[in-house]
Amino acid sequence: MELGAGTGLNLRHYQRDGIDLTLTEPEAPMATRLARRVHEERPGTAVIRASAEHLPFDDASCDSVVATLVLCTVSDQAAALAEVRRVLKPGGSLLFLEHVRSDHARVARWQDLLQPLWVHIGHGCHCNLDTLAGIRNAGFEVNQLEHDQLPAAPAVVRPLIIGSATPTAR
Repeated sequence: MELGAGTGLNLRHYQRDGIDLTLTEPEAPMATRLARRVHEERPGTAVIRASAEHLPFDDASCDSVVATLVLCTVSDQAAALAEVRRVLKPGGSLLFLEHVRSDHARVARWQDLLQPLWVHIGHGCHCNLDTLAGIRNAGFEVNQLEHDQLPAAPAVVRPLIIGSATPTAR
């Protein structure tokens, strides 16, 4: 399952055979575009209009959840991560590529200063969140982690984390 799949840019990265793929998207215009793209490129893929904070899936029903530049845009990151943890099967994986608060104090100050403006320009992005701490605080063990930079982006949204995490024992 992918959270906030937008227009479906990640579709090409999913293997075609042997998986049931479900894409969620909370915004109606994006969900419409996503459904069109799925129909053309990957028939049989489910598109569900749902927010990350209120996933309409049973407990322990997903093997993997993918979050690509979405945990910075949700209205309640802790609630979204709690939902991800709820729907993941034991041993399931959260795969993420997310904007994060910069480790460099100067950039982090700019992230804080520009946040009220950036949230409107960046389609709800809160690039100054400590998303890695959010993932850990939601009861995930981070198994793989890479710090990277989003190329050709303003400095305030360049810092990224890429990795995977599994729910810790309850």
